[in-house]
Amino acid sequence: VQLQASGGGLVQAGDSLRLSCAGSGRTLMGWFRQAPGKEREFVSAISWNGGVTYYTDSVKGRFTISRDNAKRTVYLQMNSLKPEDTAVYYCAGAIGASHYANAHEYDFWGQGTQVTVSS
Repeated sequence: VQLQASGGGLVQAGDSLRLSCAGSGRTLMGWFRQAPGKEREFVSAISWNGGVTYYTDSVKGRFTISRDNAKRTVYLQMNSLKPEDTAVYYCAGAIGASHYANAHEYDFWGQGTQVTVSS
């Protein structure tokens, strides 16, 4: 499985971006991010059929994860962006994860897309 993340860019605080992850399979899919000097952190995940979604507290109410299995694509709609959202965003797929927020349980990773939010 090859994942291709796209949609990042440079925006101002309060703006929106939609990230896409092409190549997803019918598995749990997640988005993680890594800011300079920080560890990779969980952002959001979605079950294989889209029926269940998960978010880290800092993005709840601002980010929305969704998927289109026919297009094999997972999306992350990011609204009301803040400077602290600045990071490289990675999409990942997990075949049999027990803990959706644990990056080590994901089997496939995209190359990352940079999101920069200026104040």
